[in-house]
Amino acid sequence: MPVIVEGKKDVAALRRVGIDANVVSIGKGQSIFTFCEELSREHKSAVILTDWDRKGGHLARTIKEALEANGVKPLDSIRTQLVLLCKKEIKDIESLPTFVSRLRAETGSM
Repeated sequence: MPVIVEGKKDVAALRRVGIDANVVSIGKGQSIFTFCEELSREHKSAVILTDWDRKGGHLARTIKEALEANGVKPLDSIRTQLVLLCKKEIKDIESLPTFVSRLRAETGSM
């Protein structure tokens, strides 16, 4: 199942926190609908993981609508949970590696 992010830096950030699976960036110069249409050829569901600023929220809603229009089940609960957990600390995917490292240091986890 693909994880949809906003750009290349977000892909790199998720890889730094250990998410090496199918992370795809929408920043490829094509419309969101075309991106979702192409994605629907191979997938029946997708995780939406955009930033939690205003632009990211709008983008998440647009992606969700485009996925649904193409018969793909949008999974945005991970984004919602991250927003609730990190809202006061960070506002974007690029900041996750630093946030995770700090949490690991504070809790003594690896």
